[in-house]
Amino acid sequence: MASIYGSIALANIYFDERLNTRVWEVAVPGDRAKALIMATRAIDRLNFVGEKTLEAQELQFPRETDTTIPDAVLHATYECAIAFLDGVDMELEQANLGVTSDAYSGARTTYDLHHTQDHIRSGIPSPQAWQLLIPYLRDPREVTVSRVS
Repeated sequence: MASIYGSIALANIYFDERLNTRVWEVAVPGDRAKALIMATRAIDRLNFVGEKTLEAQELQFPRETDTTIPDAVLHATYECAIAFLDGVDMELEQANLGVTSDAYSGARTTYDLHHTQDHIRSGIPSPQAWQLLIPYLRDPREVTVSRVS
């Protein structure tokens, strides 16, 4: 199996303490694994503070001097996985970024590009996961300059 944050067993424990997990409970193990892979890939596309603990490690976490993956990252992975299992389609969500109104008769759609949800724009299907990941993200307004000679 591809590298993932956490495991199906740890996700089961996490979901035992959470409401509205039916979609996880009825999913076959193969789909659970695929959802965790998709969630890990979505999370790993983000721009995190610091550097990987080991340059050769496949995933973004652990970072710096950490030797383990933070619980918040694991929980965000499980929240993304259940959102994917529940049918969240990130391509559709991103295509609808900025839609503020829709109409059936007359087929009118209104867009406001200043009104977009950060988690959707960043490819994260769950607002709960996004809140867990925010403390680990670089400030998008920050620029790092390195001098190479």
